[in-house]
Amino acid sequence: MKDIECINDSEFITLQQEGVKAIDIRTEMEWKTIGVIENSILLTFFHENGSYDIDAWIKEFEKIIKNKNEKFILICAHANRTKIVGNFLRDKMGYKNVFELCGGIEYGWLMKDRKVVMPNEN
Repeated sequence: MKDIECINDSEFITLQQEGVKAIDIRTEMEWKTIGVIENSILLTFFHENGSYDIDAWIKEFEKIIKNKNEKFILICAHANRTKIVGNFLRDKMGYKNVFELCGGIEYGWLMKDRKVVMPNEN
C-alpha cells in the first residue's frame, strides 16, 4: 500500500483555513528549538529516546480527531515519523483522510520561507 498523502505548504494552508486540524508529532524539545506552525496541535509521538506509548497517544489523539473520516494533517521534522504514524493510523486504525506535510516542518515549511511561532504563542 502506498504512503499517506503528502501535501505541500500551500495545500496545508488551504486545508488549515478549511478547519482541518494539523497535529505536530515532534518532541517538545523540537517545538521549543524550531517553533511550530501556528494553530497546530502539539502531540508528541516518539519521545526523545525514540520510545513511544501507542495506547496513551491514541487516547489523546482520539480527543482531537473524533471520527475516522475526519481529515487531519500530521507534521514532523522531515516527514519520516509522519509516514510511520500516518500509515499506522490509516492501515491499522482505519482513518481515511490522513495527510502529511511534504518534507516536514524543516524542508516543507521553513525552507519555503513560511513562519513558525514558539509553542507558548500557539
